[in-house]
Amino acid sequence: MSSIGIATFASLPTTQEETTSEKEMTQTPIPAGPTVLITTTMGDIKVRLYDETPKHRDNFMKLVSENYYDSILFHRVIKNFMVQTGDPTSKTAGPNTPLGAGDPSYTIEAEIDYPKFFHKYGALAAARTSDQINPERRSSGSQFYIVTGNKYSAGQLAQMEQRMTQQAMQDYFQKLTAEYQDSIKSFYKSGDKAGLEALRQELIAKTEAAVKPVKMTEEAVAAYTTVGGTPHLDGTYTVFGEVLEGMDVVEKIQNSATGKNDRPVEDIRILGMKKVEK
Repeated sequence: MSSIGIATFASLPTTQEETTSEKEMTQTPIPAGPTVLITTTMGDIKVRLYDETPKHRDNFMKLVSENYYDSILFHRVIKNFMVQTGDPTSKTAGPNTPLGAGDPSYTIEAEIDYPKFFHKYGALAAARTSDQINPERRSSGSQFYIVTGNKYSAGQLAQMEQRMTQQAMQDYFQKLTAEYQDSIKSFYKSGDKAGLEALRQELIAKTEAAVKPVKMTEEAVAAYTTVGGTPHLDGTYTVFGEVLEGMDVVEKIQNSATGKNDRPVEDIRILGMKKVEK
């Protein structure tokens, strides 16, 4: 399996001037679900898993009960983006060992509930392989990331909505062209330019009818303009929880020195996880 990761997005500038450690979590109701304490070599992180993403919740709790995550490294850390962990091969990995491809040999059906759950600061989400080899956007069986991200102005978010809409339309159009591949080949073979153009216009019309413009909710805009996050990932990765306490620890992790492939120079480990009372 290819390396499991998440896409970076650096084309938009950030208006963030203060350090991310000065952020505070949004004061919105926290969805119901079990609470897990993640003990790391840098401190404790308490997370809530969402009952509304039951496949991811149940799988995570199963791995916690099996002590699966004990000794696993945070193997991919990108400042003002996210911190990633969950690769079981990292437990005994040497300093130069490539990481990011390990998992329990299964994936989880996507539970993408956007716009309800989005990539705000402190969101807990599942890593996965790319759309090219994973069009169903199934999640890794064990790898996950915690969002740090950046703050954005309203204008930057509007630009991002336009780009996300354009990308969604492009993806849908490509999907249609694959479905009509036989007809397209036939038009090319016969030299029927008029027929080919008519089909192109038909697929454009189908795309425009099917793909609605991306519009962030008021809650998402409020979060991204105050505490920040990674909005370009919304709707493409499963967000299945959020940090309740310990973002100061996540901040320390994201500010650690990194080397090749964004791996921390000094190992940062999960010592253990356990279910705790809310």
